[in-house]
Amino acid sequence: MVQAREKSVTRERLIGMQVIDGDGYLVGTVRDISFTIGRMGISLYVEGKDGSTREVPWEEVQSVGDFVLLKPRPAQVLEAQQPQQVQQAQAPVCPTCKGPLTWIPQYQRWYCYKCRKYA
Repeated sequence: MVQAREKSVTRERLIGMQVIDGDGYLVGTVRDISFTIGRMGISLYVEGKDGSTREVPWEEVQSVGDFVLLKPRPAQVLEAQQPQQVQQAQAPVCPTCKGPLTWIPQYQRWYCYKCRKYA
């Protein structure tokens, strides 16, 4: 069995990255990293297109690559737990892992969350 290697991500790499939500929409750009005194963990300080800012807890991050991808919202998680036959009828399958692909509207491309890449 192949084990995934842990990857660390530096602050310098995160700053300036675009943040994409579980639906494939742009949330904003990482401007900084924040810590809350007296609490464990970090948050991403994200600035939206309209100039508004918000903190995104690190626990909500699914992966980091060319952009920061947030985990799907609870409704999306329930959808992902549907029987395999229903998922396959709704979406094409990944050519690598044969898992379901998710349409990312912003990029007009299919994405495999299992392989963490576009098909």
